[in-house]
Amino acid sequence: MSSTSRMTSYQRREQLIRIGRSLFAAKGYEAVSVEEIAAAAKVSKPIVYEHFGGKEGLYAVVVDREMRALTDTLINALSHEDEHPRQIVERTALELLTYIENNAEGFQVLVRDSPSTDPAGSFNSLLGDISLRVEEILGKAFKKHHLPVKFTPYYAQMLVGMTVFTGQYWAGHPKISKEQLAAHIVNLAWYGLSRLEAKPELRFEGKESGGERHDGLLQTAHSGGDTDDADDADGTAECHNADMDDAQATDETAQKQAAAPDEPDEDTITGTTD
Repeated sequence: MSSTSRMTSYQRREQLIRIGRSLFAAKGYEAVSVEEIAAAAKVSKPIVYEHFGGKEGLYAVVVDREMRALTDTLINALSHEDEHPRQIVERTALELLTYIENNAEGFQVLVRDSPSTDPAGSFNSLLGDISLRVEEILGKAFKKHHLPVKFTPYYAQMLVGMTVFTGQYWAGHPKISKEQLAAHIVNLAWYGLSRLEAKPELRFEGKESGGERHDGLLQTAHSGGDTDDADDADGTAECHNADMDDAQATDETAQKQAAAPDEPDEDTITGTTD
């Protein structure tokens, strides 16, 4: 091999990283061997050991690079706190999907189960860091709108989990564009956030012992009979009452309109004459 075609140490290292990333993404950490990595790079096994000390070292470098790239992407997307909250949600969703689109192998490495030798739990660690950032943003919004701040860690986990794992599914089923998917993620996330209740309660499940309903609407304790039927009856009664209210309002309007021609005009009421 001529000197012009030989790789520098840096070039060889980058080649091994690219090959390792592809193999780990396709087969998973456990299924890949040093022999396979060396064969794909057309080098001997000692070259792999020389650069990374073994498969574990190569895997750690691959994961570290992807972790830093994805973390930087999401943190930057979440950093503009002076913007409208919806814009932050939109940008974060779109930036994540763009990363997945442009770094399919790297993302696949991250979401695969990490080896037992990885103490950080790589992907879980990343999600935890991002969730903390989202929690900070939500905390300020919750305070502004007088919502209980103690629940922000849960909402942060919900938002991050929904977005990341939807992106993971999309990576394997890219039937719609990233812009379309981002719009649907925002649709669910934003309209959920914009209509948060300060004290949300279950309305149809999670009843207390004895069948009591504590949803702020129904406080009746059902005694005997089928509680499901009672719930249905309650729902039917609510709908019926709403219909009755609408009908009553319509009747009152009609009555006023019918009576209007017979009512004295304003001049007669006030005693004013021409």
